[in-house]
Amino acid sequence: MNMREALPWEPRPARRIAVVGAGISGLACAWMLSREHDVTVFEAGKQAGGHTNTVDVTLDGVTHPVDTGFLVFNRRTYPNLIALFGLLGVEAVETEMSFSVSLAQPDLEWSGTSLRSLFAQPGNAARPGFWRMLRDILRFNREAPRLALGGSAAGLGLGEYLAANRYSREFRDWYLLPMAAAIWSCPTRAMLHYPLETFVRFCDNHGLLQIADRPQWLTVRGGGREYVRRMCSQLDDLRLDTPVLGVFRDANAVWVHTPQRIDRFDEVVFACHSDQALAILGADATAGERQILSAVRYQPNRAVLHTDASLLPRRQGVWAAWNYAAAPAGESAAPVDGAVSVSYLINRLQPLPFDTPVVVTLNPVREPDPARVLASFDYAHPVFDIAAVAAQRALGGIQGVRRTWFAGAWTGYGFHEDGLKSALPIVEALGGRVPWRGSARGSENVVEACSA
Repeated sequence: MNMREALPWEPRPARRIAVVGAGISGLACAWMLSREHDVTVFEAGKQAGGHTNTVDVTLDGVTHPVDTGFLVFNRRTYPNLIALFGLLGVEAVETEMSFSVSLAQPDLEWSGTSLRSLFAQPGNAARPGFWRMLRDILRFNREAPRLALGGSAAGLGLGEYLAANRYSREFRDWYLLPMAAAIWSCPTRAMLHYPLETFVRFCDNHGLLQIADRPQWLTVRGGGREYVRRMCSQLDDLRLDTPVLGVFRDANAVWVHTPQRIDRFDEVVFACHSDQALAILGADATAGERQILSAVRYQPNRAVLHTDASLLPRRQGVWAAWNYAAAPAGESAAPVDGAVSVSYLINRLQPLPFDTPVVVTLNPVREPDPARVLASFDYAHPVFDIAAVAAQRALGGIQGVRRTWFAGAWTGYGFHEDGLKSALPIVEALGGRVPWRGSARGSENVVEACSA
């Protein structure tokens, strides 16, 4: 259905808009702009969704959808996603966001799920370093927000702050860096360069700096592909398996070159990674575009979907929703030196009908049993160092210049809400409308669906 047919207001003259990328940012731009304009979405992959990647898993004769990328969200810090899901009729169910650490050197395992899991390894209680870690967790949660949110941490990296304030090695290596690396899917050493102010603001917004009153996490019933299907069904021109080879701009138009043809558009929205956008623009990129888009680096990550429980912590009492692991030096099977290894226990994150543990492991420290591997995928996640944050702040200077716009989770913290949020000002600048702004209707719908 052409979405302009159902408009309650008089539409402006339609413009032809190209959207490059069919992840959350591209789908959101296209879904909202299609109400007034002729929008074509170009997706290099064979399916839409980007990091929303749901696959069907069959175990013991039962088939059920399993998410391997985007997994969770909450009402407090994902307000736009909550509203979108409400309008789409997407149902949500409650889940957990527990976290565990499993190290080989030293032999250490713990989980923050409960007191029992915290001391599931009996020797933890006799470790002075373990108590130093717990003490510094409380100190960091108390002191860091005052510094960062007070505006006195500008330009200060996380590693610099930890060293200057004499935080213990155990707190850094057994808790903070594993947790941060697992959240951002990047090497622990990269997190040392993460801007402290940005890091603390994210943790504070997501309730990670408090013991009580944390947000209730949710997951999509039926997998994230449910929202992707609903959005795609309302698009007029979605071209899958159609990589954009180049984009060329002149004073009157934007020309999009694909293997099949060259199309003329009035505007283009790059809803892909910044390095991909820069590669597509090639020699046509302006100096400002090159400076900003090249400042964001990406960490390649390999995700393996499997049922090999030996990739989880050695002690079952430590198992959590997110499980960080580190092998002895030189023994990791991770494809990139220093890449984070985290195993998501999907049974804890989604309502699965399986007793067998279903696991998605990012960069396994060792390869799972081949007989238990179900699938593998290659992802890339932005690395948010000081240069990347500076590029985010400068992005407004190139938005709309030469009929070109940039969206993506890389413009924020790197998560689904950030990808969606990046689309909203672009939609409004191009004369579109964000349907939930000024109304809580979408939020109420998804909350009701979750409570049902």
